Amino acid sequence: MLTFKELASIVHGQVLQQAHNMPVLHLLTDSRKLSQSWGTVFFAIRGKYNNGHKYLAQLYRQGVKTFVVEEGEREALVQQYPEATILQVSDSLEALQKLAAWHRAQFSIPVVGITGSNGKTIVKEWLAQLLSPEELVVKSPRSYNSQLGVPLSVWQISANHTFGVFEAGISQPGEMEKLHSVVQPTLGIFTNVGTAHDEGFSSRRQKVEEKLKLFVGVEKLFYCSDYDALHEAVQAQGIKAFTWSRKKEADVSITATTTAGHRTIVVYTYKGEKQRLALPFTDEASVENALHCLALLLYRGLPLAEIQDRLDRLQPVAMRLEMKEAINGCYLIDDTYNNDLGGLAIALDLLMNQPRRGRRTVILSDLLESGLPEEQLYRQVAGLLQTRGVERLIAIGPTISKYSSLFAVPAAFCDTTAAFLTQFNAGDFRNEVILVKGARVFGFEKIVQAFQQKVHGTVLEVNLDALVHNLNYYRSKLAPDTKLMVMVKAFAYGSGSFEVANLLQFHQVDYLAVAYVDEGVMLREHGISVPIMVMNPSPDSFGKLQQYSLEPEIYSLEQLQAFVAATAGEGQYKIHLKLDTGMHRLGFVHEDFEALFALLQQAPQVQVASAFSHLAGADEALHNDFSQHQIATFRTLAAEVESRLGYAVIKHILNSAGIVRFPEHQLDMVRLGIGLYGVEATGAEQEALRPVSMLKTTVSQVKRIRQGETVGYSRKGIADEDKTIATIAVGYADGYDRRFSNGVGQVLIKGQRCPLIGNVCMDMCMIDVTGVDVKAGDEAVVFGPQLTLVELAKRIGTIPYELLTNVSTRVKRVFFSE
Repeated sequence: MLTFKELASIVHGQVLQQAHNMPVLHLLTDSRKLSQSWGTVFFAIRGKYNNGHKYLAQLYRQGVKTFVVEEGEREALVQQYPEATILQVSDSLEALQKLAAWHRAQFSIPVVGITGSNGKTIVKEWLAQLLSPEELVVKSPRSYNSQLGVPLSVWQISANHTFGVFEAGISQPGEMEKLHSVVQPTLGIFTNVGTAHDEGFSSRRQKVEEKLKLFVGVEKLFYCSDYDALHEAVQAQGIKAFTWSRKKEADVSITATTTAGHRTIVVYTYKGEKQRLALPFTDEASVENALHCLALLLYRGLPLAEIQDRLDRLQPVAMRLEMKEAINGCYLIDDTYNNDLGGLAIALDLLMNQPRRGRRTVILSDLLESGLPEEQLYRQVAGLLQTRGVERLIAIGPTISKYSSLFAVPAAFCDTTAAFLTQFNAGDFRNEVILVKGARVFGFEKIVQAFQQKVHGTVLEVNLDALVHNLNYYRSKLAPDTKLMVMVKAFAYGSGSFEVANLLQFHQVDYLAVAYVDEGVMLREHGISVPIMVMNPSPDSFGKLQQYSLEPEIYSLEQLQAFVAATAGEGQYKIHLKLDTGMHRLGFVHEDFEALFALLQQAPQVQVASAFSHLAGADEALHNDFSQHQIATFRTLAAEVESRLGYAVIKHILNSAGIVRFPEHQLDMVRLGIGLYGVEATGAEQEALRPVSMLKTTVSQVKRIRQGETVGYSRKGIADEDKTIATIAVGYADGYDRRFSNGVGQVLIKGQRCPLIGNVCMDMCMIDVTGVDVKAGDEAVVFGPQLTLVELAKRIGTIPYELLTNVSTRVKRVFFSE
């Protein structure tokens, strides 16, 4: 068992204080994920947007007594944490990697390292399934493939494991050598070469060469030699390879692939023998991923019949945790594709970070193939549930039920999913967050279906990872001391206010802004504590402003007079002064200042938190002179505001477009709006953002019509030839604009653009699917990465804001993290 003294030697740190020599059992880098304090070492990592050193005091109070730090004077740390053992290093992340590399070196098991542009997580998950009959596999949880995720993954290796599968991703040169020392792979898979992270490298060849550093010294590297840049680099570096190819001679030469129903028949030659195999997928990405796995299984000498049997049992891997609205005001975290300790911890972290009212419930199946003795396994599970604040457990499976006495949280136990559904009563679940986490064999998707609200098949999917990417893109443009206000008005531009606000709160934005008081109240009631500015407060809502610690925008003398009257008495209240610099919508002009400051002098309870204005044309170079005039005017007015008040206020004028086009005028704070949601308002840097939302619906019916027949209301759609049309379940009541009627709009089905025919109806519309293999129940994408809001807005002469905010609240939102 590793002790602190050994840890200090491994990472070459300076011991500032040793109050104990506690064993090193658990590695912690995120203060929210503390499961048990005893045996936990917290690595305080200084990141770009967050600093782990801020959480030392909190964790110390929670019982953590071992810290690895970069910052702080010895005397101050010892005085503040007298019972702690503290190790100081130059780089905490590097120390974590050194520790994981040492841990990996204690085990002689074979380990597959996986890298590539796409498919790493899928290949990892499938390999773990395919190898599990004879191996006890340890693998990366989900997509833990970063500089931080890889060492945390490798730390999972224990004496019970016989095989490891870890993925590794990089975004710039110099990173893979560190991951190689951690993973120390004996075998490797390079999935493919694509555009992902191209921006971090000088060329595609450099990116390939950097990724290949993971495979130094491997016994074999498995890859498709049809990727010429990859194949040439492997040969140049002399890496021992096992290749497959559709085009050239290889260890496994694919001679034919044909689709038969939902399967792909692969004919290949291996060791001079022609073989035939069926893959349970038809899409190209899944076929490629499965062929990587096939190559490794062939190399290991598995008989063809055994390989086919294992492939037949493969299932598509759900790549994301989804948060869905459910019955009786509940929220559902859907994680039903597998169940292991690593994945359970991740899902519980997401559950714990939902500050909704009501209890936290977990529906959990047996954990399979953990490699731990049963009692030890479920003792750990019970500990995870208790430390993550779970208030109710519904356990499903004969093994977990056998250890019911280990669970301290209120719990109910069933042997099967069918037994749970038989006794399911919707009234037992109300206003709570429910994590549904189960191994695939338990069929927990049926439980998800029982909980989901009865709504039609149109959904708005919101990619929370893309939202964070966009947030960080704009943050990268800000000076270190520039504050960030993010707009979550209009239901977070249609995306869902609470879910977006919760994510922004975690990523430590300085302010949120909403349009109306009720929006702010809803956020407060769901646990959002970030300062919130309300842009359109009304006098009848001033009481709620005080009650919920909301800060109003004040833009007129009449409004300020009403607010001063409503707040007379004790207390302090923050306001934000809106100044009109030329947009002429709302705000004080200079002529108002005498009356404005006379009134503020008589209201000591009112403090001005910020002064701000709004740019009228920041997104267009045509208006550059006017924008600069507005900024200059604002600077002058804001300086006078501060002079008259006698204290400094936060000054802000830049919006999303302004952040890009006028970085020299960031002042004290900027306001991020539509850019967060994936639309770069100037158009100049759209490629740097990721689409956040995808509006999807389903095909209700498919039919044939003859030339000359008409479609829809007013017979506006006329078939100029025999056609196949499909009716899809989205209409103007869902926010799909009627201007998309009659070929102006298109939707994507199976990757193909299909134009609308006829008028958009209230709840549905018709599309021309002639020549496309479409059936009822197929998915149709209304907008998303391949059919962007920017393009659609141009088609009907509007702006992306309108399309996004128009998506009706009757459309179910599904939030997911990849």
